[in-house]
Amino acid sequence: MHKTIGILGGMGPAATADLMNKIIERTDAACDQEHIPMIIDSNTRIPDRTAAIKGEGPSPVSEMLKSAKRLEAAGADFLIIPCNTAHHFIRDIESDISIPILDMMLETANLLQRRGVGCAAVLATEGTYLSKRYDRVLGEKGIEVINPTPAEQEVLMSLIYDYIKSGITEARSLPRDQIKALTSDLKSRGAQAILMACTELPLAFAIMDLIDDSCVDPTAVLAEAAIREAGARIR
Repeated sequence: MHKTIGILGGMGPAATADLMNKIIERTDAACDQEHIPMIIDSNTRIPDRTAAIKGEGPSPVSEMLKSAKRLEAAGADFLIIPCNTAHHFIRDIESDISIPILDMMLETANLLQRRGVGCAAVLATEGTYLSKRYDRVLGEKGIEVINPTPAEQEVLMSLIYDYIKSGITEARSLPRDQIKALTSDLKSRGAQAILMACTELPLAFAIMDLIDDSCVDPTAVLAEAAIREAGARIR
């Protein structure tokens, strides 16, 4: 019997669906009954995490905790959160529930360490940068962090908020040339891995056909960690 996964989602809805799909795609299952049971709470009422970290909006903790408790009451054995920025608040959630939360950032750092990556570029929201959480978990593994320039960060935030979160997902509409130039610049500065550290970015990169061997998808890393935690096999 597999453990039941609880997905604390809604940050955003497309990223939540992407995580669920990646769990399904990566689970070694030959029939419905061999797949992992999942409970999803796509709570779109959770306030914006970046705005909260910047002091420009309400804290997301109350709504995140409501979701966590609903998932726990519904029978989830552990939780996963498809939002990098929201991981800034997971310690506040863990203290009020009795089931564990898998840490996407830590799982990603462990993967990079296993691969021997010494320097990684982190593409993320302003909130994730301000939280310094990736800097900390990667630094503990001896991995140097490179961040985009302020101008490049503006391009990233626009891609996340003005395009993917706004439902603009046609390849011809996305700023492919700007993002390609951004990743090329980060590689020229020494990045061995490009961390798509906002759950909207793997979606955008796939649409723009920009995923290569240097790209690391924390959503996929979390999906595989969840499969292992549930007691299933990875395909």
